[in-house]
Amino acid sequence: MFQMDLEYNKGVLFVRLKGNLTSKKTYELNNYLVPVLLKHKIKYLVYNLYELNTIDESGVDALLNSKCAIRVNKGKIYVCEVTETIKKFIQRLHIKEVENELSALQLIKI
Repeated sequence: MFQMDLEYNKGVLFVRLKGNLTSKKTYELNNYLVPVLLKHKIKYLVYNLYELNTIDESGVDALLNSKCAIRVNKGKIYVCEVTETIKKFIQRLHIKEVENELSALQLIKI
């Protein structure tokens, strides 16, 4: 099971991922989230991975696609609350990791 909760607040899109982000579920990020980022020119994205259980290579690629969309919008992307099991996958993306969502807001300074 995979669930993606979105919250837009003060110019920042918070994406909370829950469950297993595997090849069967990456379409939600690639076909929904990335077009939303591009269409609405969202510059700031924060992924909260606290409830993400597993991720595979396809999931990492989907996160990379959203990173590219944010780069096109000349914005910044952060990840927070990364568990140890997910950390090794996320480090390869070179996305700045922060402790929590509030820390990301403070860095963005909107």
